[in-house]
Amino acid sequence: MAEKKHVVIDPITRIEGHLRIEIDVKDGKIENSWSSGTLWRGIEPILQGRDIRDAGLLVQRICGVCTWAHYEANTMSAEVALGIRPPTNARLVRNMINASQFMHDHIVHFYALHSLDWADVAGALKADPVRANELAHQFSKQPYNASVEHYKEVIEKLKKFVASGQLGPFSGAYLGNKLYKLPPEGDLIVISHYLDALYVQVILAQMMAIYGAKNPHPQSLVVGGITSVMDMLDARRLGQYTSKLAEVGNFIQHAYLPDIDLITHFYKDEFSEGWGCGSYNFLSYGGFPETNDWKAEYRYLPQGVIYDRDLSRVEKVDERHITESVVHSWYKGPNKGVYPGEEDTIPEYTGLNDDGTLKKDGKYSWIKAPRYKGKMMEVGPLSRMLVGYALNHNNIRELVDAYLSKHNAEPRQMFSTVGRTAARAIETFYIWYGAHKWADDLVANLKQGDERTWTRFEYPEEETNTSVALYEAPRGSLAHFVRIKGKKVTHYQVVVPSTWNASPRDEKGQRGAYEESLIGLPVPDTEEPLEVLRTIHSFDPCLACAVHITDVDSGKIKKFKVEV
Repeated sequence: MAEKKHVVIDPITRIEGHLRIEIDVKDGKIENSWSSGTLWRGIEPILQGRDIRDAGLLVQRICGVCTWAHYEANTMSAEVALGIRPPTNARLVRNMINASQFMHDHIVHFYALHSLDWADVAGALKADPVRANELAHQFSKQPYNASVEHYKEVIEKLKKFVASGQLGPFSGAYLGNKLYKLPPEGDLIVISHYLDALYVQVILAQMMAIYGAKNPHPQSLVVGGITSVMDMLDARRLGQYTSKLAEVGNFIQHAYLPDIDLITHFYKDEFSEGWGCGSYNFLSYGGFPETNDWKAEYRYLPQGVIYDRDLSRVEKVDERHITESVVHSWYKGPNKGVYPGEEDTIPEYTGLNDDGTLKKDGKYSWIKAPRYKGKMMEVGPLSRMLVGYALNHNNIRELVDAYLSKHNAEPRQMFSTVGRTAARAIETFYIWYGAHKWADDLVANLKQGDERTWTRFEYPEEETNTSVALYEAPRGSLAHFVRIKGKKVTHYQVVVPSTWNASPRDEKGQRGAYEESLIGLPVPDTEEPLEVLRTIHSFDPCLACAVHITDVDSGKIKKFKVEV
């Protein structure tokens, strides 16, 4: 019988922030796993006593990517506390900015952070440009930037990277790993689009800046509405937004979606066998309000809870069932879950084992363990598309069924790493379609003579009850909990998407989504755990933004001692 081997993967690269994964491998498969966020930012204590009008600008710094998501979720939580809602124009402009955030995040995630888990740079160097062009046309009638000459140019660029000895964005990849399954020509197509996506992400950043003033960290959102009034009233700005939206749509339809079909086709065994997803639950708060009262049933992204993969039943979300446990997290607190609106964030770092590994029976992460009705949940695009599919919400079922039909697949196969990756691409197209709709709605509302962009409010003299904004960020369900007195924040808690997905065990010993999704995955080479990275990356991890330093020769992290 093979001996159990303990493997430490730290840092997980190509993510936002700093994440460690430890696994036990036996007989070539993962028997157990632990997820640890290894840096604490402590945004909540920073907000205590701050002016609520400044809080949105501060919470953007939780993340370097989803800056708008935290900005808007904070603003919405304040609006809930104050009992106000922004007018129609502000809601629509917010949705349009948020749409650019979603598309930017999803495209950057897939190509910059995830595509090299599926496509091998070493394979691309061996590709035949003629056959690559033929293959591209098998997966799209109008493949994006596809021609024999173009593919020759891409190969030459890759050769220059290799010849220089500086692989740049491709350094550290597991070149030639046997878990890669695309033909060389497939590798070349995906990597060609990797380079194209660098241009597309610029377009999306410009789209956010049209109504958000800048990207990242936009500036045009205030409690009660928006400040980009002159941009909203300028038809040329709307024309810029829609023309850029068309460019992005061309890439989504003729590069991103066909690339997902390409991957699904060549990784169909993993898709069929459901690699990379535990038998657990899925949560979506719902996002992009389509009415000014923000009712859950009128959100473009659906709200609901799915238990045990059962798509026949979707439960409504009740925020009172959200708790966070710190039993295995480096914080002080009780040995049970606590409602975030009542909990405190008090650090209590207890360190690592003498050999530098996690204390698996004790505290081992800066991430808390959120639960809904005491159960662990996965959040993100897969959860949203599954909830939408189960509810037959808008045209989500139609989009998912079209994808499944092309691959002769069943809905159960969405519970997989391939399914999670495909859900993000399907959602990107769905959001792109929604952005058109909100632009049209904005024009229609302005034509009626409604130019309101802000709702007046009064600050509360007494401390408010805990108010919460349930929100969907690109990576998943996000909640900001706030209490206000006068102009000041008196209590603040944030439960972010990666807190759900990257959570450690809770007081019942339930693993988090990352941990559970790794169980049973094959790891034929523990020196190159590609399947671990492929599955973890498919969640689009976003730990607190952190600076970490790696010695590229030894592969080890520099050690620092920090007193907290």
